Amino acid sequence: METQRRWTITTRITLFTGVVAALLCALLAITVMIAIHRSATEDLIDEITADAGRVAHQVEHDRVSMPLVEHADRDVQIVGPNGTVTTSTPQLRGKPAMAGFTPDHRKIATHVVCGGVFPPGDCRIVVAQSAYRAGQDWIVYTSTPTVPAYVKPWLAATVIGAAVVMAMAITALGHRIVTKCLSPVTAIREELDKITDTCADQRVPLPSARDEIHDLADSVNGTLARLAAAMRQQRHFTSDASHELRTPIAAIRAEVEDAMHAPEDTSVTALAAAVLRSANRLEAIVGDLLTIERLEAGQPIDREPINLAELVTAVCERRPQPHKDFEYSLEPGVMVIGDRLRLARLLTNLIDNAERHAATTITFRVRQEPSPKPDAHRFPNGVAVLEVADDGPGIDPDRREAVFQRFARLDTARDRYAGGTGLGLAIARQIAEAHGGTLRIENSAQGARFVLRLPLSSTLQEESQARDKRQTAR
Repeated sequence: METQRRWTITTRITLFTGVVAALLCALLAITVMIAIHRSATEDLIDEITADAGRVAHQVEHDRVSMPLVEHADRDVQIVGPNGTVTTSTPQLRGKPAMAGFTPDHRKIATHVVCGGVFPPGDCRIVVAQSAYRAGQDWIVYTSTPTVPAYVKPWLAATVIGAAVVMAMAITALGHRIVTKCLSPVTAIREELDKITDTCADQRVPLPSARDEIHDLADSVNGTLARLAAAMRQQRHFTSDASHELRTPIAAIRAEVEDAMHAPEDTSVTALAAAVLRSANRLEAIVGDLLTIERLEAGQPIDREPINLAELVTAVCERRPQPHKDFEYSLEPGVMVIGDRLRLARLLTNLIDNAERHAATTITFRVRQEPSPKPDAHRFPNGVAVLEVADDGPGIDPDRREAVFQRFARLDTARDRYAGGTGLGLAIARQIAEAHGGTLRIENSAQGARFVLRLPLSSTLQEESQARDKRQTAR
């Protein structure tokens, strides 16, 4: 296991290529040798069959001449009608017939015979040829040694050498290909090693080939871009948070120092009120920062059926005496699945924002809509829509996304204590996204209109379908 871990991908792929190439080349060499051996054997059988036919022709015309064959490694026997050998080559003189089989209906038969009149372990190809003379059947046996598996030593050496060279060439080619293919990976790794938090804008090189490594490098660059953006946002957020936290601390310090320098002009009640005001703001900022941290950490949310109309009514009734008029247009029975406390926090943040900017009236609307085709996967059962609109000055279209940034304030001259922590809308959007929904600012005739869209609960859809079926049945 440790050895395998030390092997590089190049080594493993090269070794695999070499083993596969060796096996395939060995199989190819064996196949070639078998084909050559079979061809050589067939040619040899044709030769001895021709020799047997020539001798049989001599027997039929009673003109047998010596020598029966010209090749020294071939033997011939002429067997008479009574089964005795009448004539043979010198090597088999005085020996019985070399084979016991007789020609078939084609007057020719071929078999491999081992032993017998031949030396032990010596196998030969024997061809039996029938001859007809004086009304009797004669048999001519012709034999020759079988072709060895290697056919010829030089031929076997040539085939094996070619197979070895081919396997080595394939292995070397595989090593070259994998080295070239993985060279962009090495370049990507070296570039990634150079990238730190001080040079987060660097990117890895993109290979020229449009292959998987190119896609990997493109994905890495996309990830680096998102990380760089997150790091910039984190630095910006840290800077803003430090500034926002410093403001109430500085106010507390200033009030305390003033009281110390002029105790006769300061009462405990006035000092406590001033300090408490800054402490409340400090507590609100810290609380919002903790909320954002929990949302970003992906803390699981509760899942329970929530009636949006009832949620709006409950949140509005719990608020202190509002300074603005509330108007409602709430469709009953619009159900979502989510965390009641977090959705209540989202709605509270939207109401706080609306109260700071509304002239006289804040309007709440709840309804359901069919799933839009582009977001059908996000809203499979339909869309639950919650709108919070005010009749204030509104927000320019090109600045609508800016209000969802942390510590964002479009009115820089506005008093910080009257403008909230600057985190309410950012928290509201994160809660919406944690529930699989969206929170945007959309067009309105007057003022700002915040639109929350959440996945409609499947329970409502099932009830609607059942109601439609009952109406159809009636």
